[in-house]
Amino acid sequence: MLQLPAVQARFPAPSAVYATPGLAPGATRYTSNREVAEFLRELEGASAASGTFATVVAAGTSQRGEPIEALVLARGVGMADVTTTGLAANRRPTVLLIGQQHGDEPAPAEALLVVARQLLSGPLSRLLDRINVVVLPRANPDAAQAGQRLTANGIDANRDHLLLRTSEARAQARLIEHFDPVVIVDAHEYPALGRWLEAFGALPRADALFQFATTANVDPFITRAAEEWFRQPLIASMLLEGLALDWYHTLPDEGPVGAERQVAMGGTRADSARNVQGLRNAVSLLIESRGRGLGPLHLERRVHTHVTALASILASAANRADELVKLRALVDQRVAGLACRGEVLIDAAPTPSEYELTLINPATGADKKVAVGWDSALALTPLKTRRRPCGYWLDDREETAAERLRALGVQILRVDEAGELRAEGYRDAPREPGRRVDAVLAIGSAGANMPSVQTVRALVDAPAGSYYISLEQPLANLVVAALEPDSPVSFVTHGLISSLASVARVLGRPELRMSPIP
Repeated sequence: MLQLPAVQARFPAPSAVYATPGLAPGATRYTSNREVAEFLRELEGASAASGTFATVVAAGTSQRGEPIEALVLARGVGMADVTTTGLAANRRPTVLLIGQQHGDEPAPAEALLVVARQLLSGPLSRLLDRINVVVLPRANPDAAQAGQRLTANGIDANRDHLLLRTSEARAQARLIEHFDPVVIVDAHEYPALGRWLEAFGALPRADALFQFATTANVDPFITRAAEEWFRQPLIASMLLEGLALDWYHTLPDEGPVGAERQVAMGGTRADSARNVQGLRNAVSLLIESRGRGLGPLHLERRVHTHVTALASILASAANRADELVKLRALVDQRVAGLACRGEVLIDAAPTPSEYELTLINPATGADKKVAVGWDSALALTPLKTRRRPCGYWLDDREETAAERLRALGVQILRVDEAGELRAEGYRDAPREPGRRVDAVLAIGSAGANMPSVQTVRALVDAPAGSYYISLEQPLANLVVAALEPDSPVSFVTHGLISSLASVARVLGRPELRMSPIP
């Protein structure tokens, strides 16, 4: 079906020719993990003659022992700067590019190798006068080697950015905490077939799908910057290359989609890279080329789609470099300043609306317009709100939760002397099965249920050694997603916090002796 002449004609090969091992003439496989490492080190070695600092940094190790490595490209810094302060020395905003979180989506890794070379000594190199760039071509090397979607322990890495159960997600968290990127791009591929034929008798047309962070409590200034500074220029860049762009969307995994004609945008849960990094106050962008399930078919066009999109995003970041620095400072201050006042969203849902998709008639190759019900993540419907606390208390037995929060970059205090806290505890109520409609796979724990709770005023005895997590910090909204038990992907739901009695909402600034955890 995908190789019908009428369909093939809609996706001609680009005129641009790119050089990676997986794109070499006559290549019968994608770039291997060893070749990715060699490619990055060749660029590192060539940097001395280019006037650009480039170094390979180790982000972590995969579950099967493969190195997870990134290439740092910048000007006006040295190795000492990168080691100690990330890239703060040259006062430029940093952009992080992430590829191949899913091993069965090869085009992003090939494209990021191309972009890394173009940044070092090609048409994108001028952008390094305004921005720093960190390139992580292959975030899930085990899965890439096996040609599978999930990590070695069967978890979807892209649904693990709050819980950090996998070494792959923890590697990305280390990069983000150390380099503090203001813009993060997560590059994927979406299914070229899936249930579209069954549902609409048509095939996807878009070369790429795009979306930014759409989860509860993302600062509206971040959303506005993503739309105005990045998506709008991206539309123009794709159009110039004859590439079709649409919002990211998926079909339900099962059920009568043909009758309901219901399509969902990317989801609203704080587990995906796109949403978690938005709660870190980064402009967090998702770009997905049409490609999963195609094998090597149309690979050159898929890579070209990513190169075009990434070049546009990098150019936008360079054009807005000074504004991005100011935006981050403003939003960090705004979020930290909300502690102890107002309300916070605990859960929100997409808003039902309508949309017209442009698909392809597989027999004729012509466009086919389809009106669908559209679960829009651009406008969230609040499901549950609470007053925003000053912070959260955690029992001293919850070392795992505290460790995961620190890995996310959250500032945590340890109580030095026992005392009391004016707080709200949680009372358990009947639990309801959690479900998501925005992904092929569940959130990674098939039996996970999202609890239903009530809050109860209480004085909490805070023993020495227990933890306090203030919301007077830039990552406050990430803390809310993790510690409110009935948020969609909470630490309680997934067993990182052992019981409701181990966490409480603190309603006043504590007057306890506390020390920061390094």
